[in-house]
Amino acid sequence: MQLIDGKAVAEQVKEEIAAQVAAMVENGMKRPHLAAILVGHDGGSETYVAAKVKACAVCGFTSTLIRYEEDVTEEELLAKVRDLNEDPDVDGFIVQLPLPRHINEQHVIEAIDYRKDVDGFHPINVGRMSIGLPCFISATPNGIMELLRRYNIETRGKKAVVLGRSNIVGKPMATLLMQKTNPGDCTVTICHSHTQNIVEECRQADIIIAALGQPGFVTADMVKPGAVIIDVGTTRVPDATKKSGFRLSGDVRFDEVAPLCSYITPVPGGVGPMTICSLMKNTLLAGKKSIYR
Repeated sequence: MQLIDGKAVAEQVKEEIAAQVAAMVENGMKRPHLAAILVGHDGGSETYVAAKVKACAVCGFTSTLIRYEEDVTEEELLAKVRDLNEDPDVDGFIVQLPLPRHINEQHVIEAIDYRKDVDGFHPINVGRMSIGLPCFISATPNGIMELLRRYNIETRGKKAVVLGRSNIVGKPMATLLMQKTNPGDCTVTICHSHTQNIVEECRQADIIIAALGQPGFVTADMVKPGAVIIDVGTTRVPDATKKSGFRLSGDVRFDEVAPLCSYITPVPGGVGPMTICSLMKNTLLAGKKSIYR
């Protein structure tokens, strides 16, 4: 069993980005500028946004954090989105999800200029990804593809099972795995809450992407020997032994599943760091105007 060290790969990717940014500046180009909108004080969102701001500094980007309280109106938020769309100094921006219930997230996503949509959530970017055109790809699936690539994990002709059908992870992950690319060329099955014989589906898989948000869902009896396990789950579960009072739990029961695998990602330190560095890669592309000119 080999552990997939997402933290180490992410650091390597950020170093590569920083070198490219330094070359851009040396050649008289503008530093890429990433802006982030954060609404409210959700603990997970605060942590993610702080990590993104820190990553921007490592990569040599300019970053701007725009904060709103929970009671911000949808129209106020949309007005700020329009401002950022029109700001020539901002190359890309994100609106941190989830948003308060009184705000329609889809309205906000669709209001973002797809050429600055470095989260890869806009329907135009999703559509372009689905037919294999250049675009900004959703950060978590893109990060997973980078891990498969850097660890030289064979995917061609393999059976992949994606657990979860979210718009942010499950659906784009399945699309990327089936593309005529390397990594890619998988035969993909998506499993969800209404899938019958889910254990049998997983047992046949060469690659399992667990993105259900259900701690410990994948158990040893669901995994065939030699499978590759990518655990996307990051659920906070109570833990009195931790100073914070909780620990992060993945969707995979690591201790019992790991001995069966050829490769497996830990939680934390696996997929999570790659999500942030994928956002940095998209920001670099936006700064270079590499996709949309």
